[in-house]
Amino acid sequence: MAERLSPELLLSGYAQGVFPMAQSRADPRLYWFDPELRGIIPLDNFHISRSLARVIRRRTFTISTNTAFSAVVEGCAAREDTWINGQLFALYDVLHRAGFAHSLEVWQDGMLAGGVFGIALGGAFFGESMFSARTNASKVALTYLVDRLRQAGFTLCDTQYLTPHLASLGGIEIPRADYRARLAEALTVNADFNAPETPSPQSILQRMTQTS
Repeated sequence: MAERLSPELLLSGYAQGVFPMAQSRADPRLYWFDPELRGIIPLDNFHISRSLARVIRRRTFTISTNTAFSAVVEGCAAREDTWINGQLFALYDVLHRAGFAHSLEVWQDGMLAGGVFGIALGGAFFGESMFSARTNASKVALTYLVDRLRQAGFTLCDTQYLTPHLASLGGIEIPRADYRARLAEALTVNADFNAPETPSPQSILQRMTQTS
């Protein structure tokens, strides 16, 4: 348990393979987690269903990055049970301003329809959470995120835990030792989340379906 975390200590924890969570939004305390089985999304094995491809092809949503970071974090925490407390909100904001925390936003009719955010260190991206206020928005967000990570040179996409939703998109579980080996290698990679341009629906589907 940690009463207070600094941004530097938070980043150090990620680099060692652990991550903090609160018991609830009202609980000021944070706890370090180091699961025996770790969820990841293999960047070369992301699964796009035909229905998701149709949604992307229709241009129902527009995509941006790092334009509404705080709103994405708030959207992820806007549920009955959340592990994002006030201390984490503040830490994420500091890391975002420092260039370590990033968001990808999904918009529809000028409104924030969904998004995903996480922390980037070297070639590792630690996905924190995602949300969807419109049908399919979180799936679209994750699709564009994975494509961005691939184009930017990332080698590891950490999801912490594996959910049925993530599994349907290609997520898997790996043992702790395997995760830490992949993490150590990823931390030696020089990747830049901001480098790629947001792709067109046609280009992202072409790239993703060639390797999925």
